[in-house]
Amino acid sequence: MIRALIIDDEADARVSLQLLLQKFCPEVQILELCPDPLRGLEAIAAYDPDLIFLDVQMPRMSGFDLLEKIPAPRFQTIFVTAHDHYAIKAIRFSALDYLLKPVEVDELVSAVSRAREQQTQQTTMPYPEVIHNVKNRLGKEGKLAVPTAEGMAFIELKHLLYCEADGSYTQLVIRDKKPMLVSKKLKEIEQILDPAHFCRVHHSSLINLDHVERYVKGEGGYVIMSDGQQVNISRRKKEEFMRLIDRL
Repeated sequence: MIRALIIDDEADARVSLQLLLQKFCPEVQILELCPDPLRGLEAIAAYDPDLIFLDVQMPRMSGFDLLEKIPAPRFQTIFVTAHDHYAIKAIRFSALDYLLKPVEVDELVSAVSRAREQQTQQTTMPYPEVIHNVKNRLGKEGKLAVPTAEGMAFIELKHLLYCEADGSYTQLVIRDKKPMLVSKKLKEIEQILDPAHFCRVHHSSLINLDHVERYVKGEGGYVIMSDGQQVNISRRKKEEFMRLIDRL
Protein backbone atom coordinates (compact mmCIF):
# COMPACT_ATOMS: atom_id res chain seq x y z
CA MET A 1 0.00 0.00 0.00
CA ILE A 2 1.00 3.60 -0.66
CA ARG A 3 0.22 5.66 2.45
CA ALA A 4 -0.92 9.11 1.34
CA LEU A 5 -2.21 12.50 2.48
CA ILE A 6 -4.39 14.93 0.55
CA ILE A 7 -3.61 18.58 1.37
CA ASP A 8 -6.04 21.04 -0.24
CA ASP A 9 -8.03 23.97 1.10
CA GLU A 10 -11.03 23.16 -1.14
CA ALA A 11 -13.32 20.62 0.55
CA ASP A 12 -14.91 19.47 -2.72
CA ALA A 13 -11.49 18.91 -4.27
CA ARG A 14 -10.32 16.83 -1.29
CA VAL A 15 -13.39 14.58 -1.28
CA SER A 16 -13.49 14.25 -5.07
CA LEU A 17 -9.85 13.17 -5.20
CA GLN A 18 -10.37 10.72 -2.33
CA LEU A 19 -13.30 9.09 -4.16
CA LEU A 20 -11.31 8.78 -7.37
CA LEU A 21 -8.41 7.19 -5.54
CA GLN A 22 -10.65 4.72 -3.76
CA LYS A 23 -12.23 3.66 -7.04
CA PHE A 24 -9.31 3.70 -9.47
CA CYS A 25 -6.19 3.48 -7.28
CA PRO A 26 -6.99 1.00 -4.50
CA GLU A 27 -3.31 0.62 -3.73
CA VAL A 28 -3.39 4.13 -2.20
CA GLN A 29 -4.41 4.33 1.46
CA ILE A 30 -5.62 7.84 2.36
CA LEU A 31 -4.41 8.63 5.86
CA GLU A 32 -6.08 12.02 6.20
CA LEU A 33 -7.72 14.84 4.26
CA CYS A 34 -5.92 18.02 5.37
CA PRO A 35 -7.90 21.27 4.94
CA ASP A 36 -4.90 23.61 5.08
CA PRO A 37 -1.08 23.59 4.87
CA LEU A 38 -0.57 23.89 8.64
CA ARG A 39 -2.58 20.74 9.27
CA GLY A 40 -0.70 19.20 6.37
CA LEU A 41 2.63 19.80 8.10
CA GLU A 42 1.28 18.27 11.32
CA ALA A 43 -0.04 15.23 9.45
CA ILE A 44 3.26 14.72 7.62
CA ALA A 45 5.08 14.70 10.95
CA ALA A 46 2.51 12.35 12.51
CA TYR A 47 2.10 9.82 9.70
CA ASP A 48 5.42 9.92 7.79
CA PRO A 49 3.51 9.27 4.51
CA ASP A 50 4.86 7.74 1.30
CA LEU A 51 3.01 10.23 -0.90
CA ILE A 52 1.20 13.56 -0.61
CA PHE A 53 -1.31 15.12 -2.99
CA LEU A 54 -0.57 18.81 -2.57
CA ASP A 55 -2.54 21.81 -3.81
CA VAL A 56 -0.33 24.59 -5.20
CA GLN A 57 -2.35 27.70 -4.39
CA MET A 58 -3.69 27.90 -0.83
CA PRO A 59 -4.32 30.81 1.56
CA ARG A 60 -1.47 31.88 3.85
CA MET A 61 0.91 29.18 2.62
CA SER A 62 1.35 27.73 -0.86
CA GLY A 63 2.24 24.14 -1.57
CA PHE A 64 5.77 25.26 -2.38
CA ASP A 65 6.02 27.12 0.94
CA LEU A 66 4.98 23.92 2.71
CA LEU A 67 7.71 21.90 1.03
CA GLU A 68 10.30 24.52 1.88
CA LYS A 69 9.59 23.84 5.57
CA ILE A 70 10.62 20.20 5.11
CA PRO A 71 14.37 20.17 4.39
CA ALA A 72 14.68 16.42 3.73
CA PRO A 73 11.29 15.00 2.71
CA ARG A 74 10.97 11.22 2.57
CA PHE A 75 7.74 11.23 0.57
CA GLN A 76 6.81 11.66 -3.08
CA THR A 77 4.70 14.64 -4.11
CA ILE A 78 1.94 14.93 -6.68
CA PHE A 79 0.86 18.54 -7.11
CA VAL A 80 -2.83 19.25 -7.59
CA THR A 81 -3.25 22.57 -9.34
CA ALA A 82 -5.50 24.78 -11.41
CA HIS A 83 -2.53 26.12 -13.37
CA ASP A 84 -2.36 25.39 -17.07
CA HIS A 85 -0.07 22.92 -18.82
CA TYR A 86 2.43 25.54 -20.02
CA ALA A 87 3.44 26.82 -16.60
CA ILE A 88 3.22 23.39 -15.06
CA LYS A 89 5.90 21.99 -17.38
CA ALA A 90 8.46 23.13 -14.82
CA ILE A 91 7.07 20.59 -12.38
CA ARG A 92 7.16 17.77 -14.89
CA PHE A 93 10.69 18.62 -16.04
CA SER A 94 11.79 18.53 -12.40
CA ALA A 95 10.58 14.91 -12.05
CA LEU A 96 7.64 15.85 -9.85
CA ASP A 97 4.18 14.90 -11.03
CA TYR A 98 0.97 16.90 -11.14
CA LEU A 99 -2.78 16.69 -11.59
CA LEU A 100 -4.65 19.51 -13.29
CA LYS A 101 -8.01 20.38 -11.77
CA PRO A 102 -10.57 19.02 -12.48
CA VAL A 103 -8.69 15.73 -12.07
CA GLU A 104 -8.88 13.26 -14.97
CA VAL A 105 -8.93 9.57 -14.08
CA ASP A 106 -6.24 8.51 -16.57
CA GLU A 107 -3.90 11.26 -15.35
CA LEU A 108 -4.49 10.24 -11.74
CA VAL A 109 -3.76 6.56 -12.44
CA SER A 110 -0.63 7.48 -14.40
CA ALA A 111 0.63 9.84 -11.68
CA VAL A 112 0.13 7.24 -8.94
CA SER A 113 1.92 4.65 -11.08
CA ARG A 114 4.94 6.96 -11.48
CA ALA A 115 4.94 7.70 -7.76
CA ARG A 116 4.92 3.96 -7.03
CA GLU A 117 7.88 3.43 -9.36
CA GLN A 118 9.85 6.21 -7.67
CA GLN A 119 9.00 4.77 -4.27
CA THR A 120 10.34 1.39 -5.36
CA GLN A 121 13.52 2.98 -6.65
CA GLN A 122 13.79 5.14 -3.50
CA THR A 123 14.40 8.21 -5.64
CA THR A 124 15.38 11.40 -3.83
CA MET A 125 13.81 14.61 -5.13
CA PRO A 126 15.91 17.82 -5.31
CA TYR A 127 13.17 19.87 -3.64
CA PRO A 128 14.99 23.18 -3.03
CA GLU A 129 15.97 23.46 -6.69
CA VAL A 130 12.55 22.27 -7.88
CA ILE A 131 10.69 24.76 -5.71
CA HIS A 132 12.87 27.63 -6.88
CA ASN A 133 12.45 26.78 -10.55
CA VAL A 134 8.71 26.21 -10.35
CA LYS A 135 8.06 29.40 -8.37
CA ASN A 136 9.92 31.36 -11.04
CA ARG A 137 8.00 29.70 -13.86
CA LEU A 138 4.43 29.70 -12.59
CA GLY A 139 2.39 32.49 -14.08
CA LYS A 140 5.17 33.70 -16.38
CA GLU A 141 3.77 32.19 -19.55
CA GLY A 142 0.74 30.55 -20.98
CA LYS A 143 -2.59 30.94 -19.30
CA LEU A 144 -4.27 31.63 -15.99
CA ALA A 145 -6.75 28.96 -14.87
CA VAL A 146 -9.70 30.29 -12.87
CA PRO A 147 -12.75 28.48 -11.49
CA THR A 148 -16.17 29.08 -13.08
CA ALA A 149 -19.67 27.73 -12.40
CA GLU A 150 -19.19 25.24 -15.23
CA GLY A 151 -15.63 24.18 -14.37
CA MET A 152 -12.48 26.09 -15.34
CA ALA A 153 -11.68 28.98 -17.69
CA PHE A 154 -8.20 29.48 -19.15
CA ILE A 155 -7.21 33.08 -19.82
CA GLU A 156 -4.19 33.97 -21.92
CA LEU A 157 -2.01 36.20 -19.77
CA LYS A 158 -1.13 38.46 -22.68
CA HIS A 159 -4.85 39.33 -22.95
CA LEU A 160 -5.35 40.03 -19.24
CA LEU A 161 -5.36 43.82 -18.84
CA TYR A 162 -5.97 44.28 -15.12
CA CYS A 163 -7.72 42.83 -12.07
CA GLU A 164 -9.96 44.60 -9.58
CA ALA A 165 -10.74 43.38 -6.06
CA ASP A 166 -14.41 42.85 -5.22
CA GLY A 167 -14.54 41.54 -1.65
CA SER A 168 -13.68 37.83 -1.73
CA TYR A 169 -13.93 37.92 -5.53
CA THR A 170 -11.82 39.44 -8.29
CA GLN A 171 -12.96 40.97 -11.54
CA LEU A 172 -10.68 40.18 -14.47
CA VAL A 173 -10.65 42.64 -17.35
CA ILE A 174 -9.70 40.81 -20.54
CA ARG A 175 -9.03 42.29 -23.96
CA ASP A 176 -12.03 42.10 -26.35
CA LYS A 177 -14.11 40.16 -23.80
CA LYS A 178 -16.59 40.91 -21.06
CA PRO A 179 -15.10 41.27 -17.56
CA MET A 180 -15.07 38.00 -15.61
CA LEU A 181 -15.83 37.75 -11.89
CA VAL A 182 -13.98 34.83 -10.27
CA SER A 183 -14.10 33.40 -6.74
CA LYS A 184 -10.50 34.20 -5.86
CA LYS A 185 -9.19 37.10 -3.83
CA LEU A 186 -6.93 39.57 -5.59
CA LYS A 187 -4.02 38.51 -3.39
CA GLU A 188 -4.38 34.92 -4.61
CA ILE A 189 -4.32 36.09 -8.24
CA GLU A 190 -1.29 38.26 -7.50
CA GLN A 191 0.65 35.32 -6.05
CA ILE A 192 0.17 33.34 -9.26
CA LEU A 193 1.25 36.00 -11.76
CA ASP A 194 4.76 37.04 -12.76
CA PRO A 195 5.67 40.13 -10.66
CA ALA A 196 7.91 41.40 -13.47
CA HIS A 197 4.82 42.00 -15.65
CA PHE A 198 1.92 42.28 -13.21
CA CYS A 199 2.07 45.02 -10.58
CA ARG A 200 -0.20 45.64 -7.58
CA VAL A 201 -0.64 49.42 -7.93
CA HIS A 202 -3.40 49.77 -5.37
CA HIS A 203 -4.96 47.64 -2.60
CA SER A 204 -7.78 46.91 -5.06
CA SER A 205 -5.95 46.94 -8.41
CA LEU A 206 -3.43 44.72 -10.17
CA ILE A 207 -2.35 45.71 -13.69
CA ASN A 208 -0.56 44.11 -16.62
CA LEU A 209 2.35 46.46 -17.30
CA ASP A 210 2.40 45.40 -20.94
CA HIS A 211 -1.00 47.07 -21.36
CA VAL A 212 -0.09 50.44 -19.82
CA GLU A 213 -0.54 53.15 -22.49
CA ARG A 214 0.20 56.24 -20.42
CA TYR A 215 1.14 57.34 -16.89
CA VAL A 216 -0.21 60.61 -15.49
CA LYS A 217 1.65 62.19 -12.58
CA GLY A 218 0.01 63.01 -9.28
CA GLU A 219 0.28 62.17 -5.59
CA GLY A 220 0.22 58.58 -6.69
CA GLY A 221 -0.84 59.23 -10.22
CA TYR A 222 -2.80 56.95 -12.49
CA VAL A 223 -2.33 54.94 -15.66
CA ILE A 224 -4.38 54.69 -18.81
CA MET A 225 -4.68 51.07 -19.91
CA SER A 226 -4.90 49.80 -23.49
CA ASP A 227 -8.71 49.67 -23.24
CA GLY A 228 -8.78 53.37 -22.34
CA GLN A 229 -9.69 52.83 -18.69
CA GLN A 230 -8.01 54.71 -15.85
CA VAL A 231 -6.47 52.83 -12.91
CA ASN A 232 -5.29 54.78 -9.87
CA ILE A 233 -1.90 54.19 -8.29
CA SER A 234 -1.60 54.53 -4.54
CA ARG A 235 1.15 56.71 -3.12
CA ARG A 236 2.60 53.67 -1.35
CA LYS A 237 2.82 51.65 -4.58
CA LYS A 238 4.13 54.42 -6.83
CA GLU A 239 7.84 53.70 -6.27
CA GLU A 240 7.48 50.01 -7.07
CA PHE A 241 5.42 50.80 -10.16
CA MET A 242 8.01 53.28 -11.48
CA ARG A 243 10.82 50.79 -10.86
CA LEU A 244 9.05 48.07 -12.84
CA ILE A 245 8.14 50.43 -15.68
CA ASP A 246 11.78 51.45 -16.03
CA ARG A 247 12.73 47.80 -16.59
CA LEU A 248 10.30 47.22 -19.45
